[in-house]
Amino acid sequence: MILLKSKKRLINSLIVLAFGIIIFVLGLGNTGLVDETPPLFAAAGRAMSESGDWLTPKVNGIFRFDKPPLLYWLMGFFYSLPKNEIWDTFGTLSARLPSALGSLFLMLMIGDTLFCWPQKGDRQSLTPILASLSFALSPFIIIWSRTAVSDALLTGTLGISLLLFWRRMASENSDQCIFAWVFLGFATLTKGPVAFVLAILTITSFLFSQKDWKMLVYKINPKKGFLITILISVPWYILELIKEGKPFWDNFFGYHNFQRYTSVVNNHAEPLWFFLYIMIFASLPFTPFLFHGIFKAFDDFLKSSKDICNVKETLYTYSLCWLASVLIFFSISATKLPSYWLPAIPAASILISNSFISLKNSNKSYLYLWTFNILILFGISVAFFFSNIWLSSINDPEMPNLAADLISSGIIFKAKLFFSLFTLITIILFSFKIKNIFFYLQILLLIGQSFLMTPIRKLADTSRQLPLRNISKLISNIREGNESLAMIGIRKPSLHFYSRQIVFYEPNTKEGLINLSDRLNTDRRENHEDQPDYEYKSLLVVIDEYSSREQHWSNINHQKLGVYGIYYLWRIQKSDLNKYSQFLVNKGYKSDWKSRKVEQF
Repeated sequence: MILLKSKKRLINSLIVLAFGIIIFVLGLGNTGLVDETPPLFAAAGRAMSESGDWLTPKVNGIFRFDKPPLLYWLMGFFYSLPKNEIWDTFGTLSARLPSALGSLFLMLMIGDTLFCWPQKGDRQSLTPILASLSFALSPFIIIWSRTAVSDALLTGTLGISLLLFWRRMASENSDQCIFAWVFLGFATLTKGPVAFVLAILTITSFLFSQKDWKMLVYKINPKKGFLITILISVPWYILELIKEGKPFWDNFFGYHNFQRYTSVVNNHAEPLWFFLYIMIFASLPFTPFLFHGIFKAFDDFLKSSKDICNVKETLYTYSLCWLASVLIFFSISATKLPSYWLPAIPAASILISNSFISLKNSNKSYLYLWTFNILILFGISVAFFFSNIWLSSINDPEMPNLAADLISSGIIFKAKLFFSLFTLITIILFSFKIKNIFFYLQILLLIGQSFLMTPIRKLADTSRQLPLRNISKLISNIREGNESLAMIGIRKPSLHFYSRQIVFYEPNTKEGLINLSDRLNTDRRENHEDQPDYEYKSLLVVIDEYSSREQHWSNINHQKLGVYGIYYLWRIQKSDLNKYSQFLVNKGYKSDWKSRKVEQF
């Protein structure tokens, strides 16, 4: 019997693994990095690998104290693997793998947890797979798991930690609680103290809901656990603080943690209820079942609150505490971003499986749930059929032909076809009361993800990143005497990543021109791969089409070296730049780069 269960458990994990590879890993390195943030993470990870400095993240010759180092370390590890430049042509597979693997392992953990601890007496072998797919097919998880930023890795490490905590509390054996605290340490090394706070909020709120909370606290062993987490996560912070001192303290703790939480940063101000409608979008198209799962979990908790319940059957209550902790914590935050909701999506997927079980075990049809679901799918279909209305409103200066490209590529037609068929199949399956309709629809979404997302990624890469890759190759081929490199107007960190050169970024204003002249004379920087010759007679300038029309830039004598998309490559003599800069200074304009945080990545 044990052997049979182990075999079924292995099969369950292999099915989830196969689905996860399709969603997260397939084609992961086929496109370039998406500006603005991913190239900064990727450049820092690659710099660690190339320089051998695994302590301090650096981008473009400047310290980057935005996030702790775990993501950079993992990226650096993949960049360090033999023949990396052959199997990772764009340098994007190494950068994205930590995010993809974090989501893949969490997906496996969700499926395994529900397989080993079926809730409400559920013996449906599809429930673990359904919960895993509910997580992996979230639009937010699909996007961020294939993006080279820290959010998916935080979600993965924190989610695995929280599930391991619950598994230990629900387990009858006397194993020590170690790995939950280890993964919490990894989460703290991924995005800072926020991981620790979310874990404590989730576990504490769950313990308050349990009458035998003292026994549960004993099982997770917080005294020893805190020590494990501290030993894993804190040493880097101490070493960095000793090495860099106040700049690290002010930048990491002051700006990226305290200031982001207590005040609005980068104009990301949103209302208090922001994450309520983010929750709606993050679980599409099965949002109605999430709310039904939340309602059922809360209702079951109220019914069982009078008695000491079996901890093995509290996973939905635990998930409710988990989701509520993320919702409340980030709703209070002054700065709000959609990606902040990612740590709650694992809990949401488990609650969706709660809805699935309730529907399976009930004689009621729950007509209203499927009606809402069909209306959502119908609304998406209608949106694509009337795409000419919203396509005309797209105004992206970096992709001026995006609307036409979307139509000519056939993506809009494919979306119309898929969502129309999806809506029709949903109606048919529901009308005939087909068993396991929920699972079949998830499989269709899995197919649709490959059917639609792959051409969308390729189109976005061709329109947005290919010009920057091409111009970076041109720069490498024609650079003279280690010329300095500048980018004017639209700021693209991927230029630094692809060219592997120090880049001075400035706006297309008159002050920007003066800044560039001044910085080339006084702002000295280098990285492991590039040491510019700041005394060389000329410099290379990447300038976008719109900025090139500004009179103070077009008036400077320049040699046109190439055009890719909206980006031009010029060679400018430093003497001409300095001369025009002095002319603007004489007219009353001043440099302002010293008074602002220049390229604080």
